[in-house]
Amino acid sequence: MPRALMLHDDTPRARLETLDESQLPERAVRVAIDYSDLNYKDAMAVTGQGKIVRDYPLVPGIDFAGTVTASTDARFAADDRVILTGWGVGERHWGGFAEAMCVDADWLVPCPQPLSTRQAMLFGTAGLTAMLSVMRLKEAGLAPGDGPVAVTGASGGVGSWAVSILAHEGFEIHAITGKPEQNAWLEALGAHAILPRADFEARGRPLESTQWAGAVDTVGGQILANLLAQMRYSGKVAAVGLAGDAALPTTVMPFILRGVSLLGVDSVYIPFDRRRAAWQRIAALPNALLSHMHVEEAGLDDVTDRAQAMLEGRTYGRVLIDPRR
Repeated sequence: MPRALMLHDDTPRARLETLDESQLPERAVRVAIDYSDLNYKDAMAVTGQGKIVRDYPLVPGIDFAGTVTASTDARFAADDRVILTGWGVGERHWGGFAEAMCVDADWLVPCPQPLSTRQAMLFGTAGLTAMLSVMRLKEAGLAPGDGPVAVTGASGGVGSWAVSILAHEGFEIHAITGKPEQNAWLEALGAHAILPRADFEARGRPLESTQWAGAVDTVGGQILANLLAQMRYSGKVAAVGLAGDAALPTTVMPFILRGVSLLGVDSVYIPFDRRRAAWQRIAALPNALLSHMHVEEAGLDDVTDRAQAMLEGRTYGRVLIDPRR
């Protein structure tokens, strides 16, 4: 009888409940969940901000990693270690803030060696998105010698992993953050320079002095518009988030006069082969990258408080959820 954090459309919204096995979804693979994590989208779902969840009751949690306990799909068998990210899990389908969950086999990827399930959730959707961004930039032709690469929202989950992975790949990283108290930590992750977010928030000109060969943007809005205006000729920007604003108040000038590329990165519905390749690249990263990542661990009964803290900007790095804690 697994415990789960259940969302309802009345008060209190989030309730820790013990589920009967018959309440779990009728899906092909049952997974005993070792770890989940808390992402910005999870925080919005748990607190009721935005329109993340529309049908109730629902178990949130867009990520989890664990061990298969039963499967009617030939691709997975008992004792297989698996990772789930994306596919609307934790939004439309019951997710990872539980001790066990039944899911579709299509949503799972094997957890590659030597990655543990705990390490997999230290990356989670955030690390996967960061790796996909790096892959996208490099496939578009960005190389370490081309010049500095900016990362916005650098103290968040995606941003901090982007800083760490890009620095490991040999890029010169300029981290943009609104949390100056995290500057030393960002430098430990590999940032060459730290820039205040406020420098990028005012509306600028359609084209500014060129600075960046590449960028990973997790924020959107005016900050992304200013980055585009500051890109060098043939610069490349991976757009992965909208933590600041979904709007993009820019012009076509950077694209038609400087040949700038705006590269969209999706981590929710990417095909299995691409998803597996990204996780294999994550598994090949040195353990030293994990040692520098700031991690806070919480149990299911802590999720609501940590979700509110995340929305208020009082967290950084990664929040790991241990459902049995």
